[in-house]
Amino acid sequence: MDLTILFLVIALAIVFDFINGFHDAANSIATVVTTKVLTPIQAIIWAAFFNFVAFFIAKFIIGEFGVADTISKIIKEDIVTSFGANPSVVIMAALLAAITWNLLTWKLGIPSSSSHTLIGGLAGGALASTGFNFSSVNIEIILTIVAFIFVAPVIGLLAGNIISIITLNICRNVKPHKADTWFKRLQLVSSALLSIGHGLNDSQKVMGVITFALLANQTAIIDTDMNSWYFNDIFNWKEWFITENAADIHDWVPIVCFSAIAIGTLGGGMKILKTMGNKITKITPIEGFTAQTASAVTLFFTEHIKMPVSTTHVITGSIIGVGMVKRVSAVRWGVTVSLLWAWVLTIPISALIATAFYYFLKLFF
Repeated sequence: MDLTILFLVIALAIVFDFINGFHDAANSIATVVTTKVLTPIQAIIWAAFFNFVAFFIAKFIIGEFGVADTISKIIKEDIVTSFGANPSVVIMAALLAAITWNLLTWKLGIPSSSSHTLIGGLAGGALASTGFNFSSVNIEIILTIVAFIFVAPVIGLLAGNIISIITLNICRNVKPHKADTWFKRLQLVSSALLSIGHGLNDSQKVMGVITFALLANQTAIIDTDMNSWYFNDIFNWKEWFITENAADIHDWVPIVCFSAIAIGTLGGGMKILKTMGNKITKITPIEGFTAQTASAVTLFFTEHIKMPVSTTHVITGSIIGVGMVKRVSAVRWGVTVSLLWAWVLTIPISALIATAFYYFLKLFF
């Protein structure tokens, strides 16, 4: 039964990663589509390709999956198991809650955070399984992630503001038509960097969930005897699932996760694209380039410090920062305030949904 639940968890994690891809696709392509550098289809293919390229950046250049390690430590397995709960059921409840909230906000066109709905789900599932014992979750990590709901967009805002001012000063003597032509081309580069940052940050969150599930089931994996020549002699499945620690991640885990988010990105996200494109502020090619560059810089920085942040929050902050360079009134603050409410409510609502799912799953597992 334990391994059955484990395989269900891995399947749900991949589904969530796929949904994360099409839910957050607009974050990577909104500005490049709004400025008509690429058509929506071209932009989606472009973003999906660089979502997967991020795997090679993490594997061979950065050399670690720091965000995945952070996510894998949110739930304290020993505390959860001490209450007689199955950690895999907790993870299943968290993933179902995250998938539910992602689909709902996607349907409504609300650019909420896939990252924070997952974190809220993990916290809610763990608390429900232990009678709301707060020692079952790593409060320090969760509070830091909650703080970055506000810190990440501010970093994006400042980066967007600074990069925009520098860029405008460099190009102050360039004819507008010529500048637009050049920055439309440069937007391809900034969009690629943003998609790499998106892949680096968001794919690793699901990697962390799968890694936690594998670590929680090591005894069941080792003790299970698959009486089949196929599994034992050809597939040699145990080598794929036995892991010693969160840093010891088998290559199939990141490959599957980065692939799932890239394929999900191909699914689009056109409703959210409209909000992220022109509803916050009107975007020109120069502003699109600076917003994407600022977002990419922010995402690379947060990946460096191993902090899971919301791509949605970062790109929104960057767009606001760029818009404020023109004038503060250029930003549609009513839309921004509505987005802020969605951001703040995502974690607690996801936690409540995960709690409900946990109690429901307990009837069967």
